[in-house]
Amino acid sequence: MRGVYIVANDKVQENAIALMSSLRRYDPDIPVFLIPFNDEHQAVATRLADLYDVQLFPDLAFLADLTTRIGEIFPPDFLALPNKMRKLAAWFGPLDEFLYIDTDILFFPPVTDTLAYLDQADFIWCDYHYKRGLEDVFSAVVPKQNIFSPEALQDVFNSGLWGSRKSALSLEKLYGVLTECAAHREYFDFSSGTTDQPIMNYLVLTAISRRLNIVRAKAASLSPEPGSWGGSPHFERRGERLFDGDRPLRYLHWAGTPMRPGSPYRDLWEHYRYLDDQEGQAAAAIKPQKPSGFEHIKAQIKTQIKALLKAASIRRS
Repeated sequence: MRGVYIVANDKVQENAIALMSSLRRYDPDIPVFLIPFNDEHQAVATRLADLYDVQLFPDLAFLADLTTRIGEIFPPDFLALPNKMRKLAAWFGPLDEFLYIDTDILFFPPVTDTLAYLDQADFIWCDYHYKRGLEDVFSAVVPKQNIFSPEALQDVFNSGLWGSRKSALSLEKLYGVLTECAAHREYFDFSSGTTDQPIMNYLVLTAISRRLNIVRAKAASLSPEPGSWGGSPHFERRGERLFDGDRPLRYLHWAGTPMRPGSPYRDLWEHYRYLDDQEGQAAAAIKPQKPSGFEHIKAQIKTQIKALLKAASIRRS
């Protein structure tokens, strides 16, 4: 059985709805399972089930055990957000082959088109992270000590969208590799606050040899894979999709780029967020909007200027 996993809690419900709206637009029947980020997931689970037939991960006891074990393997100060590691449960859920998708993503073509690449590999992804080198993945220690070959290091990936098969990883192997990671903090680049991405890269490069980056697989084709980062300013909206020149995007991933009003491609996000939820759209229309980050900064500057002017006036008097 092929399908999709997402990780969410009530805090990211808005993003989860937008993602599922885009996914269901082009792949209405594929099974989707929600892995709870923490115990505060009842609202998002109910909403996604009602709107999009999303099922709750069926083995919450296993998920709790996985979380506990990860907490035992890693020191308390090792992982910034340990619950982000819950996406590893995807290898031990009900799906035989799956695509994992972060909730700060809109996904456009049928998911089945991407999952078809699992006919060629045991782990797939689709991004240009390798062009950034080892940033947000490994430190300089890894190539210096030849922990992985230069060819293997070309397979670094963003952990927001990837696919695999259940048989590709055993629980024993998972815990063994995570224990290796915990013993070598010096291998990883956590400088930008990442949590799961460095660890997942080490896990996949260590444990899964049949890997495929769709971007590199299509590099020599007549239609190479377009970009996907939400911080890229040149994508053009045409209807319900984005294009990079004449190439339609597979997905759009904000990946650290702000998603608030006024941010890039916010109009497309809002389109999908409210496409199937008119009640939510009506509620949003009457809800007071929080000031954007830019407006907040302007307000802080104005306050500081007033304070400086007041202090100068006091000194003159």
